[in-house]
Amino acid sequence: MNRFQDKKVVITGGTSGIGLATAKRVVAEGGQALVTGRDEARLAEVNEIDGVTAIANDSADPAAADALRAAVDEVFGGSVDGVFLNAGLGAFQPIQALESEEFDRQFGVNVRGPLLQLRALEPAVADGGAVVLNTSIVNDVGMPGAGIYAATKGAVRSAMKVFSNELAARQIRVNAVSPGPIETGFFSATGLSEEEIQGFAEQILDQVPLGRFGSADEIASATAFLLSDDASFVTGTELVVDGGMS
Repeated sequence: MNRFQDKKVVITGGTSGIGLATAKRVVAEGGQALVTGRDEARLAEVNEIDGVTAIANDSADPAAADALRAAVDEVFGGSVDGVFLNAGLGAFQPIQALESEEFDRQFGVNVRGPLLQLRALEPAVADGGAVVLNTSIVNDVGMPGAGIYAATKGAVRSAMKVFSNELAARQIRVNAVSPGPIETGFFSATGLSEEEIQGFAEQILDQVPLGRFGSADEIASATAFLLSDDASFVTGTELVVDGGMS
């Protein structure tokens, strides 16, 4: 299968986890990927993958969106077929522990980041192209402690619906992939201790009918579908991939 033959795809947060798995899928199916990240060691490692170009770009920095567009001009000649706005972060705090700094941090990366990135990249997306945003089932399940994170992902879902209408005239499809519990390094960056992470994971597994965490490759499969012509009549949709949890 070569759904991405001669296609060019931009993936933010593409040096690990879901983003990297998606980049590898695009390349395996004949395409090229421009991915972003912040860790220099990971960037160097991913740059060794044939068909992948990795650049330093921080979604928390508003100026990084225009820098990403400049990279698209340099690497891809100013035109892309697909965009996966995947970069994000999360931390869990109950109501009485909520902090304005954490609000700004998560909304800056998870909401402002992809909105500014899409503003910068939209003129470069070819007519008939595809945009996918990464949401999360936390925007729907009411997970305790995830007030800020869930709000950011709910905002992204709402924005996706708007953008799907705004870009429809150019036949650009805009969708979201909504992962459930996935085996990535996400939880290690939430501020929870290892003991808390273990207990949290056990609680989550009790809520997943399939009885396991998903893999980054499984989310990449869903994302690749939405980016490809296989989803040519799909837009404004949030595709949930969560083992039945929600």
